[in-house]
Amino acid sequence: MELQLNGQTALITGGSKGIGLATARAFAAEGVSLHLAARDPGALQKAKLEIQDDYQVEVSIYAIDLGTTIGLEAVAAECGDVDILVNNAGAIAAGSIGDIDEETWRDGWELKVFGYINLSRLIYANMTKRGSGVIVNVCGTAGNQPPSDHLPATTANSALITFTRAMGGCESGSWCPGGRHQSR
Repeated sequence: MELQLNGQTALITGGSKGIGLATARAFAAEGVSLHLAARDPGALQKAKLEIQDDYQVEVSIYAIDLGTTIGLEAVAAECGDVDILVNNAGAIAAGSIGDIDEETWRDGWELKVFGYINLSRLIYANMTKRGSGVIVNVCGTAGNQPPSDHLPATTANSALITFTRAMGGCESGSWCPGGRHQSR
């Protein structure tokens, strides 16, 4: 599929496996240069080599904890001029309100909720200056249909869905393709 993305750059958090890696491969197939950020250096190196072998695109990797301000600022400093930001990193424990202690809850939210918000803030500033860019937030559907046995993830996804709608200029509860901040 030709999406007219050839020559652009994308930063994908959680890009070493799962949805993040699949997203990276899809962008690489379109000729997009990649910045992949995740915690596991071995998984990142493997992803880099496989993508470069299959698609002959430039791939930079960052083994970093995106659940910290220092990690977010470091990756933003290296990748602040990307055309596309895909916020995908997230590891939140499953459980009900009585199952998850405060520290576990906060650790998951630092990575997923505050990681998405703060990296978006850092990257969005550069996108605004140059007048172009796209931010994609990968949010679980449980944010709209919350199961009680995944309460920390459910509430995190709900918050991120609302954040994404607000950033896109949506005034209703549905996706708005004519949002104020969409550009290519």
